[in-house]
Amino acid sequence: MEQMPTIEHERPKVILTGASGYIGQNLMKKLTEDYDVIALSRHGGSKEDEEHVEWRSCDFYSMDDALECLQGADFAFYLIHSMMPTAKLTQGNFEDMDAILADHFARAARKNGIKHIVYLSGILPDDVPEEKLSRHLRSRLEVQKILESSGVPVTTIRAGLIVGPQGSSFPILHKLVERLPIMTLPTWTRTLTHAIALDDVLNALKNSVNNEAVKGRAVDVGGPDVMSYKEMMMQMAEVMGVKRRFIDLPLLTVNLSRFWVTMITREPREMTYPLIESLIHPMVAHEENKVEGISYGQKTFKEAAKESIEEEKRKKEEKAEKESQKSESSSGESSESTSESVKKSDVRSVQRVTLPQGKDAQWAGEYYLEWLGKAMGPLIRVTRGEDGVSRVYIRFFSRPILELSYDPVKSGEDRAVYRITGGMFASSKDSHSGRLEFLMIPESSDCVVAIHDYMPSMPWFLYKYTQAKLHLAVMYLFRKHLERKGRLGRSSTSKKAGGSVGTPSSAES
Repeated sequence: MEQMPTIEHERPKVILTGASGYIGQNLMKKLTEDYDVIALSRHGGSKEDEEHVEWRSCDFYSMDDALECLQGADFAFYLIHSMMPTAKLTQGNFEDMDAILADHFARAARKNGIKHIVYLSGILPDDVPEEKLSRHLRSRLEVQKILESSGVPVTTIRAGLIVGPQGSSFPILHKLVERLPIMTLPTWTRTLTHAIALDDVLNALKNSVNNEAVKGRAVDVGGPDVMSYKEMMMQMAEVMGVKRRFIDLPLLTVNLSRFWVTMITREPREMTYPLIESLIHPMVAHEENKVEGISYGQKTFKEAAKESIEEEKRKKEEKAEKESQKSESSSGESSESTSESVKKSDVRSVQRVTLPQGKDAQWAGEYYLEWLGKAMGPLIRVTRGEDGVSRVYIRFFSRPILELSYDPVKSGEDRAVYRITGGMFASSKDSHSGRLEFLMIPESSDCVVAIHDYMPSMPWFLYKYTQAKLHLAVMYLFRKHLERKGRLGRSSTSKKAGGSVGTPSSAES
């Protein structure tokens, strides 16, 4: 009897953002057991495809990239965070950049028919108003809202401290215990947190995708232990086999702690400052947000810490061995790491403004150029030609310093895009993809004004301390101007309302 051929069922495809990052690399190994993975990274083009893994280069600051790279998948994991700079000069805070990245991803997910988004966030404390949350947690919550605004079902996995090598918070604690025989502990070190092992977080993420029970929900996850940061450091010392002395201080010195932790651990301040600020909040999983099969981590903190420290030690040894092998190779050969470290002289500048009631990004773009010419009148003039190109001049210069061309194709849906298409201040050596964008934050009056991929023509040192600083000053003045305009608008509205009510009262008297 002839044997029937085996039929291979097509595996679901998942988008994995941040695939070259700490969580992404480890999650990919679990996902490939059951899914075909489209792995996205800013440098995905340098990666080789593997079985069940297709690499794509994607810059989510570009809406075009987002639309193209999210094609062909059923589900998506959102693991993007923008704490570290992505340009030679980055102006702006991580919250506003996270908002842009999330918005581009959300729009692209909707347009590409993604059926479910799984997003990794942080546990929120009880009874703390949103405006009182740390910058980091407030940003994580805003990203969740932006993703949900897409209409695609979102599952938000909220975790406290994730115990694993090469992460963010755990390596900071490890380095403090490793480097300080005596530690003075401020009040925040007695704050409770719900640590969870990396493996347990990965299982929670994988078990959530395409899970109808958690679509549209925020799910808290945590391990068996709820401890203070002090208790974690004490257990870490036991795992490392070192004696440490801990001295409690009756002070909440978060600002001083940020500087101190950054100096001791030598981690970038862009990462340590927001994380330390968040430590004032208890981050313990809430019972009402727990789901069986997802929320309950199995590894204790001590078990996870021991595994993480051993894994970190093994990777350091492997790295040292590779570097030793490289040093023995020919000195005339340029290393791959050296070539990758060369960055282009680009600029990303992002600021947030609040628009008057009823105004949108289209209005903001047009109004900004109009205001710029008036507010900077003695120095700057702005014209709009018949070709639709806005040109910015320094007074008495015949040539524009910048040319901004409105892009109707890329604009719309609460966004306005102006291409930087010329001008003395824009580099013309290469094809210039610089742009000025106005983007509305969903369900708010906030508008993010961003310059992306701008390549200045003047020498870098001169640009950094003149034009770049001037742009920040101009955006500050524009923000203050809009605040005054908004206040006047509200005052005018209230006066009209008061007058309409007061007139009958006068007549009656």
